[in-house]
Amino acid sequence: MSKTALLAGATGLIGSHLLPLLLQSERYSKVIVVGRKSLPMLHPKLTQVVTDLDRLEDVRLQLIADDIFCCLGTTMRQAGSKEAFYKVDFLYVVTLAAITASNFASQFLVISSLGADAESRIYYSRVKGEMEAAVRQTAFRAIHIFRPSLLLGEREQPRIGERLSAIVLRMFRPLLRGPLQKYRPVTAATVAAAMLHAAADDGGGVRVHESNELTRA
Repeated sequence: MSKTALLAGATGLIGSHLLPLLLQSERYSKVIVVGRKSLPMLHPKLTQVVTDLDRLEDVRLQLIADDIFCCLGTTMRQAGSKEAFYKVDFLYVVTLAAITASNFASQFLVISSLGADAESRIYYSRVKGEMEAAVRQTAFRAIHIFRPSLLLGEREQPRIGERLSAIVLRMFRPLLRGPLQKYRPVTAATVAAAMLHAAADDGGGVRVHESNELTRA
């Protein structure tokens, strides 16, 4: 039976790779994209819901789907403040989860981060951990949490720090074995493919996908 997918964060690094996969997938007859700006594209499967993410409740009835893919996320530098970062990486994500769960969506697949921990002293990791804990409380049949390491891929706004980190980690890649494999950089395309693969699994419960597991999808 054909299903409907909903994608939030389609203009981001992972979301931009995931959208074409969803549109090509035989699993979905309809793909809803929700975001602040309209995408410059047309596709017979694509429906766009353009709204400020502070007003998701206003478009509740347009967010009815089977599988929810949440690729929302920013950085402290891009957000400009802890409050702005928290709004994107916690409030928007948890609000989307709550609304779509009440709309009887079946699965919620969300991008978190390596090292996510609600007890972490690192603010970024703590917010990601708090987001995971909140999402786990929502009433989906299945919840998939993805914790990628450093992401590789071309961004609209290049991040110099990420590029330098990627170069260093590539140099040390041969040493990142065993338990250290999860620290290896991973491409955004790989994460997107892993999300689609996980959705097709149709299992239940909560599943955490660590970075080193994503290449096995």
